[in-house]
Amino acid sequence: MIFSDEIIMATIEEVLQKVTEYNPKADLDMIRLAYDFAESAHHGQKRLNGEDYIQHCLGTALHLTRINMDEATIIAGLLHDVVDEAGVSMEEVEKQFGKEIAELVRGVGKLGKIKYRGIERYVENLRKMFVAIAHDIRIIIIKFADRLHNLETLDVLEPAKQLRIANEVLELYAPIADRLGIGDMKGELEDIAFKYVEPDIYTTVVEMVEPKLKEKELYLDTIRNVVEQHLSETGVIPIQIESRVKHLYSIYRKMIKNGDSLTLDGIYDLVAMRIIVQTVADCYATLGILHQYWKPLKGKIKDYIAQPKPNNYRSLHTTVFCEDGEIVEFQIRTKEMDDESKFGVAAHWNYAESGKQSQKIVKKLDWLEEILKLNHTPGVDYQEYLHSLKLDIFQNRIFVFTPKGDVINLPEGSTPVDFAYYVHSDVGRRCSGARINDILSSLDTPLNSGDVVDIIIEKNRKRPSPDWLEFAKTHNAKARIKAQLREEH
Repeated sequence: MIFSDEIIMATIEEVLQKVTEYNPKADLDMIRLAYDFAESAHHGQKRLNGEDYIQHCLGTALHLTRINMDEATIIAGLLHDVVDEAGVSMEEVEKQFGKEIAELVRGVGKLGKIKYRGIERYVENLRKMFVAIAHDIRIIIIKFADRLHNLETLDVLEPAKQLRIANEVLELYAPIADRLGIGDMKGELEDIAFKYVEPDIYTTVVEMVEPKLKEKELYLDTIRNVVEQHLSETGVIPIQIESRVKHLYSIYRKMIKNGDSLTLDGIYDLVAMRIIVQTVADCYATLGILHQYWKPLKGKIKDYIAQPKPNNYRSLHTTVFCEDGEIVEFQIRTKEMDDESKFGVAAHWNYAESGKQSQKIVKKLDWLEEILKLNHTPGVDYQEYLHSLKLDIFQNRIFVFTPKGDVINLPEGSTPVDFAYYVHSDVGRRCSGARINDILSSLDTPLNSGDVVDIIIEKNRKRPSPDWLEFAKTHNAKARIKAQLREEH
């Protein structure tokens, strides 16, 4: 998405209308009361761009409505700065709006107190951040919305502050948003931050992409009619067929992954066609219909329904040669899958039990549980904690399979040793080799997504090799290897 510099003023009526659209039972009077309270608290305060401070509160709340958040989160979004920026006491917030909302406001305030100076210098604050997320996941979601609105008005700050805030977003908030599956917000955070972190490259990418977008979108308008006709002939009635423009920062990351030069060669999903259908069966039927009429590119069919991404993203992707030999990517999913890709953990929020819902979501986040375990593990040092964070949050993940078809989620670059210790500490201790896709492989072989891994066990083996520490990637494997070696001594 390419952003303009135009700032649109938000209103409380717009916030209320958005909330009503997805949560008709929301207490609109309480949301309006929170707005009145925030407006009174911030009265006379101006932001650096000259607008009334209340605009930031409204902008934050409006971003939260776009991912269908509950009324408590919207209220906390409106109030999130009244304590730190307007001098209102936390006791007054709790008296007026209750303990739940006061806790959300307090949590967001804590996240905003420390100036970011790079991940290496931020470890202790990261600990606090993940404890806050575990307490109530809505705290970090409000912070995403707060940061997104701040980015949209970043032009008025001096360059050094712009760079610090944009780097914080790219290195910290966007990866966490990605792990929580909030795809739309993650993409917007990255795109605006990209503009400030790499302004020259950003301009170059925009200039390369813009003419291609117009041309591609015109072409896809004609393809949409062809797709609708083919689907209707076979009885598949789509809910929606739309074009999806790839985010600028994702385009840039793909460019540098493909090579050192900035080129759009090999990027076929600049604009993709997204087909929303009724059922999972319709997803696969649609894939078959597309392949019946157009030839797919080899290696470009991805089934994220059978094998979801670590953030629970589900969809079918295929890239085909369409009319006149034009290459087009199609994404096929149900409405539920589409909501999950946009809203992530907020996709199916239970508005009647928002607090309990937050805790249920936290319990399902395995990566967060592993990080929190480190907080309570004696002797975990700074470097170890940082290494674990980088693997679990800030690095790409891969999917590998056991011979029985169980899916195991590991950091990119993991080896059979990491796989073995993920299965069980005794499997790790006794492993002597591995078959990767039926090929005998050494224990230091990097695994790739889709690999089937069968660990070869040496029954009489009593301890792991110290050499494994050199190529094991995960905190789990390293910690268990060290513990087993200590036991042996």
